[in-house]
Amino acid sequence: MAGLRQAFHAKQLAFYGVLQPLSNEKPFAAFLRTLFREDWVVYAKAPFGGPEHVLQYLARYTHRVAISNHRLLSVEDDQVTFRWKDYAHHSKCRAMTLTLEEFLHRFLQHVLPKGLPRIRYFGWFANRRRRNLLPLCRTLLAVAPPPTVTTDSGPAVWRCPACGSAMRVAERLTAKQILREQSPRVCILDSS
Repeated sequence: MAGLRQAFHAKQLAFYGVLQPLSNEKPFAAFLRTLFREDWVVYAKAPFGGPEHVLQYLARYTHRVAISNHRLLSVEDDQVTFRWKDYAHHSKCRAMTLTLEEFLHRFLQHVLPKGLPRIRYFGWFANRRRRNLLPLCRTLLAVAPPPTVTTDSGPAVWRCPACGSAMRVAERLTAKQILREQSPRVCILDSS
């Protein structure tokens, strides 16, 4: 509370929208009095160990597969046996054997359709509202918008993966042409 009061007197707080009346001293003091009546419990958790740890934490949720290899017990003939947790019976580990077709059917139910994002944005990052709210957030935070990317109308430049020098497109091939080039050539001679 003391930090809030200090920040207010140092003019470090900004109030927008419905909070605009709190920019005056009397309404702000009344607001602080309501906060003093509350019993505050401060719980501070240790921070992540850096951006790498945050990425590892999020990756476990965003890039997990339907079933990991260590849960597969055996694949024989047309049967797949895997381990699963029975949450109805105190998370006891059990084994289940399914036909290949049924296993693949259940596995493919966990594959997202093409174009469906795994991570969805919400709030001011939601697709519907981002165009209007993101510039507003930048204005309120006094942050300059990112520079616009200009598209160069010139030819695209690819870099050689071996030496890094620029490559020039000599010819574009379709997948059909590539497969035709890779297939063994067969010559048929007509002896008639």
